Amino acid sequence: MRQFMLITLSIVLTLSLAHADDGLINVKSAFSVKKTADRLEKVLKEKGMTVFARINHSEGAKKVDIKLPATELLIFGNPKVGSPLMQCDRTVGIDLPQKALIWEDANGHVWLAYNDPQYLAKRHDLSGCMDVIKKVEKALSSFAKAATTH
Repeated sequence: MRQFMLITLSIVLTLSLAHADDGLINVKSAFSVKKTADRLEKVLKEKGMTVFARINHSEGAKKVDIKLPATELLIFGNPKVGSPLMQCDRTVGIDLPQKALIWEDANGHVWLAYNDPQYLAKRHDLSGCMDVIKKVEKALSSFAKAATTH
């Protein structure tokens, strides 16, 4: 029974830290939306990524008298990575540059979500670019971890 409980607890903790759903990887953050977005922006710039835009959806909603919990979107990329993917299939350009959505859920938990590179590989038939996809997976996971954990 104890072993069953430990396995169950391990699964629950793993799922609360990161999970993929419909092509998204969601990572729970230990910080507020703003702080998570700030940390993500900082690590992206430190790693040589270009941050094209940071959109505060909550502020936009407020301008039209709609209340929206804290929600920010960062759009970022690097042509050294994106261009080779587009050589495999240019339709991947609809999903590039990369995006990360940071939001607070109804329970006050903060999440960082990004497109699962494996999902993009399937969606755009990037089978000839799996080495690049693996590098993107590793980089996005690293960026998410740096932004969401102590």
